[in-house]
Amino acid sequence: MPAAASLPRLAAGSSPRLAARLAAPVAGWTAEADVVVVGSGIAGLTAALELRTRVPRVLLVTKTVLASGSTVWAQGGVAAALDPADSPAAHLADTLTAGAGLCDPRAVEVLVTEGPARVRELVAGGTRFDLDLAGSLALTREGGHHADRIVHAGGDATGAEISRALVAQLEAVRADPGIEVIEHALVLDVLTAAPGPDGRPGPACGVTLHVIGAGTRDGVGAALGRAVVLATGGIGQVFRSSTNPAQATGDGIAAALRAGATVGDVEFVQFHPTVLWLGSGVRGQLTLVSEAVRGEGALLLDTDGVRFMPAVHPMAELAPRDIVAHAMVRQMAATGSDHVLLDARHLGADFLRARFPTIYERLLDHGIDLTADLVPVAPAQHYHSGGVVTDLSGRSSLRGLYAAGEVACTGVHGANRLASNSLVEGLVFAHRAARDIATRVAAGDLPRRDPVERPGPDALVAAAARSRIQAAASAGPGVIRSEEGLLRAAERLGAVRTDAHHAVGIVAAPQPGEWETTNVHQVATVLTQAALARTESRGGHFRSDHPAPDEAWRLRLAATLAPDGTLEIVPTPLV
Repeated sequence: MPAAASLPRLAAGSSPRLAARLAAPVAGWTAEADVVVVGSGIAGLTAALELRTRVPRVLLVTKTVLASGSTVWAQGGVAAALDPADSPAAHLADTLTAGAGLCDPRAVEVLVTEGPARVRELVAGGTRFDLDLAGSLALTREGGHHADRIVHAGGDATGAEISRALVAQLEAVRADPGIEVIEHALVLDVLTAAPGPDGRPGPACGVTLHVIGAGTRDGVGAALGRAVVLATGGIGQVFRSSTNPAQATGDGIAAALRAGATVGDVEFVQFHPTVLWLGSGVRGQLTLVSEAVRGEGALLLDTDGVRFMPAVHPMAELAPRDIVAHAMVRQMAATGSDHVLLDARHLGADFLRARFPTIYERLLDHGIDLTADLVPVAPAQHYHSGGVVTDLSGRSSLRGLYAAGEVACTGVHGANRLASNSLVEGLVFAHRAARDIATRVAAGDLPRRDPVERPGPDALVAAAARSRIQAAASAGPGVIRSEEGLLRAAERLGAVRTDAHHAVGIVAAPQPGEWETTNVHQVATVLTQAALARTESRGGHFRSDHPAPDEAWRLRLAATLAPDGTLEIVPTPLV
């Protein structure tokens, strides 16, 4: 582990301070459950369904509707060693390679050994994966994999099918008094009990949330529980361009950090290489062209028609995503272009329409025919490998708080996620978290606690500041980073008013747009500071001023808030 002196020398007092709670009205109502699950993607739905039969009462909270989690947008598939010719050991090796030395081998071992069983449970629960001519699960290959181990559904609609099946399971038991679902609910903060002798927050004991809707459960309320499971997805809206849905505003990471939990690997952001390029002025959720298209044989060409990946990596277009994304950026610079071209024409029109119906239709919406045209693509934010640090049972550093799915940092992904490992990670670790919670509830290890207000100022950032924050994040901790760019981003983020509810002349009030923007600002701040601290390049973190990996940095950067709100980033061993 490097000595503290090897970390970047920041100006005295430059370490930012973040508020430990959002500015919000006092809770007007209270709900109680044994476990509060936040999020309705694959991890949240899996956790809720597992917990329903194991604890007396579960409350599932989702930001819009049940079927709107990020899982719906997953095109590629689920990775698991299901072929007799494949093995968990081979899957483990590919995962470790993609993770660039920062995976936790124990977590990867859990993933690859338990993943096949979890996939078979999906099938048993009604998920309709694509089959081959023999009636077995059809297996394909994606970047970084040396075997056909990706199961998919509807060609390129795997996430949508998994979500459909899990939501159907939950709807079938929705009348059960042991489970309640609150939709259109934005979680504001994780509630914590009285602090310990060190002044840091006590155990998690629920959440505050804002519900938009009719009836008694509207406005701001408090949902109390013995345990909280965060399954809130990613951070895509921290950037100007992302494949993530609009609700991916980093709520879970920000709430966990404010509550006193440790977050880690925050600097490792995966920029998907092949995202439809529609011009520099396009914002919001962009159209993803799945890696599976390259898995089936599509090629990357520069704007002169030159195929460039074979000279970069032995796996060419199927190299790990960070390698492909960086190669694309370099080739774009060399040709003076802002995009490259994806060529799938040689795969045949009938095959492409059958294998990638969703992508085909979405491209047609933009006047591009996948079967006949070259598709302009460029990297855009896609997945966050970091998050709330958890152990092998989904436990965070804060007692009673669990995390699963993209919001979590399990150690599986390391510096760069292997293609299609995200859905299976959500399955495996949500299942483990639910089992652990149930065991601890039964043993009396998770007693009910009363929440107390965390001291210090509260925070609110005006919704109007979001584009300014996104511009700073995109220019600083974007695809290619440097000390100069990161320091500039840190300065711009530090200039954003976080007391907009008290500031004269700023139009802002405690409401969803402001709460989400506050989360975006806090996550962007932590991301920028972590990217500054790591003076090397590895996986999803590329520093042009430190372009090579450094063995001294084979460690995790763990971030927490001190009792006074100061952001502390500390190098920690992986195991």
